[in-house]
Amino acid sequence: MIINQMGDISNLESEGSDTVPNRIQDDVRALYLFRDIAEVTFQSLMRASYDQSLPQQVTLIREGAPADFLHIVVEGMVELFATSSGREVTMAVVRPVSTFILAASIRDAPYLMSARTLQRSRILLIPSADLRAAVASDSQFAMNAMQELAGCYRSMVRHTKNLKLRNTRERIAAYLLRQSRLLGGAAGFSLPVEKRLLASYMGMTPENLSRALKSLAADGCKIDGQRVIITDRARFESLAELSPMLDGPDPVAEQAGVSLPPPIAELQI
Repeated sequence: MIINQMGDISNLESEGSDTVPNRIQDDVRALYLFRDIAEVTFQSLMRASYDQSLPQQVTLIREGAPADFLHIVVEGMVELFATSSGREVTMAVVRPVSTFILAASIRDAPYLMSARTLQRSRILLIPSADLRAAVASDSQFAMNAMQELAGCYRSMVRHTKNLKLRNTRERIAAYLLRQSRLLGGAAGFSLPVEKRLLASYMGMTPENLSRALKSLAADGCKIDGQRVIITDRARFESLAELSPMLDGPDPVAEQAGVSLPPPIAELQI
């Protein structure tokens, strides 16, 4: 692998390898996309794949480039982002173990998003041509791919509805309550990403996010750095007005790698 001065992966020098560690193979096998597919299909994809360890701030893909690989984050963290007219927005943040961007690989179409490592990361790259061949030959793999793509679509629809139908404070409250729900209704947890990434993902500036977070104290939620403490759930829920049509739950969509990582649970002492 060569990383140029712009921090991009410019080419892969090594050939695909059949030496992907068993630990990583087990983690990948557990993903919904690869669940219950034929062993011969899975091993063929593993032999064709590239196992890459990358430093922070390396650009993995650029929007508009050919979708040569399906990427799987097995260690670290990756930001998916888009740019236009000098503006940049965060589309998703992917943590282990998750795939991206399946749709472009399946359709043999250009990437619609760019991706860069936010910390030292380990990425498994499966050539898109091998992926498409496996989908064509393994009916279970094709069904899994269809389900995952449907989950991604539903997640994107919900995110778009949130941006269009809720104001800033409602949007943040709904997001924080969804995070609490992922931890079984926990009253306290930590945000999984920096606030600047959260602001970008939610379609606002860091300054607007900061003001909105401070204002939530009167509505039953206190923010202390990255820590979230829900002090009055009933009052906070009345602000968000959670709805199944906007907020789910949708287990497949939550696993589709097109949102933000789950919250960090507080340690029980």
